[in-house]
Amino acid sequence: MEEQIVQLLKCQKNRQFRLFTQISSLIVLFSCLSLLSGCAGFVSVEEKFNPVSANRNIHIVQKSETLFSLAWRYGWDYKELASANNIAYPYTIYPGQKLIVRLSAKAKNNRSTIGSKTLTKNKGTKNVQGPSAYKNRPQAPKPVTSTSQLTWEWPAKGELIAKFSTKAPTNKGIDIAGSLGESVFAAAAGTVVYAGSGLLGYGNLVIIKHDDQFLSAYAHNKKLLVKENQEVKAGQTIAEIGSSGTDKVKLHFEIRHKGKPVDPFRYLPKAR
Repeated sequence: MEEQIVQLLKCQKNRQFRLFTQISSLIVLFSCLSLLSGCAGFVSVEEKFNPVSANRNIHIVQKSETLFSLAWRYGWDYKELASANNIAYPYTIYPGQKLIVRLSAKAKNNRSTIGSKTLTKNKGTKNVQGPSAYKNRPQAPKPVTSTSQLTWEWPAKGELIAKFSTKAPTNKGIDIAGSLGESVFAAAAGTVVYAGSGLLGYGNLVIIKHDDQFLSAYAHNKKLLVKENQEVKAGQTIAEIGSSGTDKVKLHFEIRHKGKPVDPFRYLPKAR
């Protein structure tokens, strides 16, 4: 009789152990599902603040970005980018604003009509922070008539280490070697339309608007010595050579004509 009772108790303990194991497994399973759900929520938050939305044709404006820097990033002429998004002078944009930065194949074929309502109406655009929050932000320079000729100067005194190339590996400008802290010069007179580090791969960057057609850029600087909306003269020191955004001390210099990269050798003087 005692043996039967002991055996019965053992069976009961085994059933309790199996039940406990099953409950533990369910707890672990629900915990994993909760964790995955939390991860999914985290991704959505990341996507919400990602500079490029899920729609690859739309860019969500981030703090410190300007219309000029976005035009540079996506290869637009700044006037066309402004027109495509119904943005009038002085081209002010705000964090959270959605901008069209890529056109469909059909729209590209009709790019001459970019200023029409069908292409420029920026539906769904909502300013997260209105103009009052940015009333002290430097304004874009007033449009000027394109000069027939610009006088260009070399932006640094170092050795040329990489030329402009449209073939792999592509190079949208030229690279000039230098020592840390050496001067970077404005290649032509103009207005600073961007001074910051918001463009991936450029480090500390200065962009100068020379006229309605030409802009120039000076990348990887150690220190910026000019501010947005500042007028500069040709040969004026605007930055110090550095290695920000790259693994080598150098100046990366670009010239853009109507938003497109061009070979700086076509404009810089042959004698240095």
